[in-house]
Amino acid sequence: MRERVVPTLWAGVLAVLMLGPALGPGFVLTYDMVWVPDLTLTRDVLGLGSGLPRAVPSDAVVAVLDEIVPGLALQKLVLVGALVAAGAGAAELVRDRSLAARLAVVSLTVWSPYAAERLWMGHWPMLLAYAAVPWLVVAGRRRAAGGPSPVWMLPVLVAGSLSASAGLVAGAVLLATGLRRGRRPILLAVTVAAVNAPWLVTGLIHSSQAAAASGFEVFALRGDALPAPLAALSLAGIWNTSVVPASRDGWLAWAALAFLVTLAVAGFRRWWTNDEQRVAILALWAAGLGVAVAGWAAPQALDALAQDVPGLALIRDSSRLLPLCLPLLILTIAAGVDALGDRLRGTAPRWAAAVVVAVAPVAVLPDAAWGLAGGIGAADYPAEWHQAGAALAEESAPGDVLVLPWSAYRAPAWNAHRPVLDPLPRMLPRPSVTDGDLVIGGTTIPGEDRRASSAAEALAAADPQARASALSRLGIGYAITDRTAGEAPRVAGEVVFDDGGLLLQRLPEDSDAVTAQEAHPATLVAATGAWAAYVLMWLVATTSTVLLLISMARRRTARVRD
Repeated sequence: MRERVVPTLWAGVLAVLMLGPALGPGFVLTYDMVWVPDLTLTRDVLGLGSGLPRAVPSDAVVAVLDEIVPGLALQKLVLVGALVAAGAGAAELVRDRSLAARLAVVSLTVWSPYAAERLWMGHWPMLLAYAAVPWLVVAGRRRAAGGPSPVWMLPVLVAGSLSASAGLVAGAVLLATGLRRGRRPILLAVTVAAVNAPWLVTGLIHSSQAAAASGFEVFALRGDALPAPLAALSLAGIWNTSVVPASRDGWLAWAALAFLVTLAVAGFRRWWTNDEQRVAILALWAAGLGVAVAGWAAPQALDALAQDVPGLALIRDSSRLLPLCLPLLILTIAAGVDALGDRLRGTAPRWAAAVVVAVAPVAVLPDAAWGLAGGIGAADYPAEWHQAGAALAEESAPGDVLVLPWSAYRAPAWNAHRPVLDPLPRMLPRPSVTDGDLVIGGTTIPGEDRRASSAAEALAAADPQARASALSRLGIGYAITDRTAGEAPRVAGEVVFDDGGLLLQRLPEDSDAVTAQEAHPATLVAATGAWAAYVLMWLVATTSTVLLLISMARRRTARVRD
């Protein structure tokens, strides 16, 4: 236990230093990270709405858990926990190495470009998957060696599989390291499938929409100061250059790469000769790097292929899968640090070198500190947002809610003008219809929600009354307009709530309103089965966690008595 304390504490220090002001009062709202005080469990959250289920099952998990833990506290726990667990997992993966090596890989893992860029982008499920990777390698190794699977393996797998990309990463790591003939491979494969069942099934239901809007070129790996393939070697290269720390555009990026490559090369032979799973680890690295580079090298070919291959569009943001490269980096760099220590054994510079390798990842990415140099922070939702949600909850008229202005992202003043996916729909107790089109660098990526496309056509009608009538025929019963977010087309309707900033209107009912939002019976059966399997995994994972905590408490009590 003692050998785990120091690396875990170091991971905690780095996590707090990176998050900084984001740990203050309020929600962290940045790009795709949209948390609200109480997320409602709607059909959209379950992946049964008209849009592609990109937040399945993460939104459903949050909607359930925030009934137990307030959403604000839950978000802080997730962000801190992901970074600390990533560092602690890296140290656990190289537990047989020196303390200097373990501290170095903690720094490498927590303070990496991948963690910083995905945090800024708001991809918290990918942060959890990133944190799960080293732990799943440890679990897979134990299982493949013939020992029992750790009690914590399933909870880690569940936590690391809260989105499609996250599930691909977590599942691939566990299957690559944990499968062994005679060790019930089918059971492990079924477990991975059950954990990922909600997004697999609901994604298949919407597969034609995913293929229609692939966008590989827009979401391809990007270089910074480094060419894109070299950036990927250091776990960098996100497509949105707005979330890349400024230091990655200068010589420090080259210094970071040189640091990584030097230690990895120094330790590669030592690792290769002593690791029985070297082929699996190397294959994971090749897969992660290969997918990332493929999105950069041949985006048009992948776009064309995605029209015929269901599910291929899942990897359009190809650098998301770079956590597959993490195990090889951790293992070779830890071996490299120990190789350096052996060369310096018995000399005074040895401890100085240990400090340097532990601090170097921070030094070459200094602007990841303190909320990514101000890139992220905490903010409170305006009181009128809560009031509008409460007013809508009291309404009895049927219909979903149209959210205006008709654009996907906002940069509200109360969030320090930080860009964020419009949070308003998640504050509402009904399913909503929003603009799904993304405008990236002058290129528009069409949204995947056909109902949203129909709503956009309705908004193009000549006058407010015609717009309201057309929207009503789509089954939209309400419209809510955030006047502080820019110009929006006017819609005729009865005012339900209006405080000057937010306007909530009830649209006139239409006898010809479309009510075909209910899923086909076969779809409901498939989705229900998927969610049932997922809930079962959660129940088993929760039970495992409780048993683990009880066991740890008993062992601690026994040590105190002794």
